[in-house]
Amino acid sequence: MELNLDWLGRLAQYHPDREAVFFQGRWYTYRELYERARRAAGALRALGVAGKDRVGVLAHNHLDLLSLYFSAPFLGHILTPFNTRLSLEELKALYAYTRPRVLFYGEGFEALALALDGKALPLSALEGPLVEGKVQAGLEDPALLLFTGGTTGLPKGALIPYRQLLVNAIQTVMAWGLTREDRYIQATPMFHAALNVLTTPLLYLGGKVLIQERFDPGEYLAWVEAHRVSLLFLVPTMFQMLSEHPRFAATDLASVRFAISGGAPCPAPVRVAFRRRGVRFKQGYGLTECGVNCFTIELEEAEAYPESVGRPMPHLEARLVKEDGSPAGRGEAGELWLKGPVVMLGYFERPEEDAKVFVEEEGGRWLRTGDLALKDEEGRFYIVGRRKEMFISGGENVFPVEVERALYDHPAVLECAVLGMPDPRWGEVGWAFVVLRPGARVDEEELRAFLKARLAGYKVPKRFVFLDELPKSGPGKILKEELRRRYG
Repeated sequence: MELNLDWLGRLAQYHPDREAVFFQGRWYTYRELYERARRAAGALRALGVAGKDRVGVLAHNHLDLLSLYFSAPFLGHILTPFNTRLSLEELKALYAYTRPRVLFYGEGFEALALALDGKALPLSALEGPLVEGKVQAGLEDPALLLFTGGTTGLPKGALIPYRQLLVNAIQTVMAWGLTREDRYIQATPMFHAALNVLTTPLLYLGGKVLIQERFDPGEYLAWVEAHRVSLLFLVPTMFQMLSEHPRFAATDLASVRFAISGGAPCPAPVRVAFRRRGVRFKQGYGLTECGVNCFTIELEEAEAYPESVGRPMPHLEARLVKEDGSPAGRGEAGELWLKGPVVMLGYFERPEEDAKVFVEEEGGRWLRTGDLALKDEEGRFYIVGRRKEMFISGGENVFPVEVERALYDHPAVLECAVLGMPDPRWGEVGWAFVVLRPGARVDEEELRAFLKARLAGYKVPKRFVFLDELPKSGPGKILKEELRRRYG
């Protein structure tokens, strides 16, 4: 099957005046979006950019990140967005690793970008002559280089091919029931894989996307009401910030068809807060290396089984594998392996890392996700945590996600993270890091008693650490390894 890499051009031809992207107070049509991409390609060509060159960008969410994204097929370069929350030293290491041909920066990042590359250019420099002609890239060529965690501390660059992006867009549209009338706010960082959760599938379909430069819960809620936004995707921390914002109770949310959470399991109190406002909620699952949308679930089923992510997308196979390599049975936890056309090419210049995650078998190549999951009798999957986060206490397996879910049921708990820590008697025991709601008062013994009424004794953390905040990544994930480094 041939897939058209210049599909944006087709939309610009057939629906030139259809609104595509809202940015900094105005709508840009599909024709304007396509012209900006072709002008960006012209500017890059003038700078000597060619096939397989990395093109770096350091910026908050911006329209011209899409210009760079859609210009890539014309020259064959690889868009390489950098995490804006990293320090200069961290960025230097990633810059040396990926060696971009050119670096662009957005407002507020000039000094940092020039410290990385003295020839770095502002995004405004992307205004070049229109590139004409056919695309230069193929389906198996890399379109994006996205950073994901590494065992050595330096993130790895996942090479995302056009094949992965297009199949993800097509099956997301089909399996999630997206329509051309849907509207969505891109508020999670565009340097992250979440760019492809709804933004690229909706633009592929001809829908509408609003770009929020930096997440602001008040502005987000105002946009949902003013622009009749129909789809919400955020990480749990962001959904929690919305539910606690003063205007949440008064915001008109009637236009929202559903909300989907990604990045980590969403706490039950947050889901309940949205359900009380009439918003239907479901859990999502994906990872940079695959998808990014790996599962689908109908809304009615999501409400009946709120902890489930559903079943694999149409063009994705999933299996659960135990530590000894044997298949996990129904209701038994195992590592989630995935196979299909939405799996990455591999890690940029990291063959030793490829060997850790890919399993070659007759009939295909499986990706080991590192996530633990289980499957019920009806084939629904449940994510129970990271393989490396599960710990064994007194010979019993403990899944931190299960303990965290129970902790979130306590009305005083705002955020929490559970880790296994070394213990001379039990091998490992749980430590719970807890952020309380403003004004709440609760001590360790009360939380321990609360959990003992809900969990087996070996699952209850032996120590509780109360913090003002938990460390988080750019996309809003809680950084458990940072907690382990600080307290381990």
